[in-house]
Amino acid sequence: MRAHHLLLGLTAAYFIASLAHFGHNAQYIAFYPGMPAWLTPGKVWLFWFAVTGVGLIAWVLNRLGLRAPALLVLGVYGALGLDGLLHYSLGLCSQHTLMANLTIWAEATTGLALLLVSSVLAFRQLTRRAGVA
Repeated sequence: MRAHHLLLGLTAAYFIASLAHFGHNAQYIAFYPGMPAWLTPGKVWLFWFAVTGVGLIAWVLNRLGLRAPALLVLGVYGALGLDGLLHYSLGLCSQHTLMANLTIWAEATTGLALLLVSSVLAFRQLTRRAGVA
């Protein structure tokens, strides 16, 4: 049960960090260095909904009793949080505002934590099912 609470807490933390980062992107897109002109606030929100949809798929799989696949998809959901680090390929950390840096790193670190924990739990689930000690 402790693992369940940890996973729930990490998922919530990542969801909030992702929402904060994408929300900041949408609001201040003109101030992010190197952002392509085609990327509008509306498109930023569409991307956030797509990312969040991956998390929703994990939830549905879990509700269907498909625990190992749910954990693997949840890991993918967390891994998508690392995508925010691509901002630094467009502009140096010092070229971003403090809030931009905070939201980027909050999303990346909570996403990485979710990826790692869900991967360990999926591995345990799969090895337990396979009868490996």
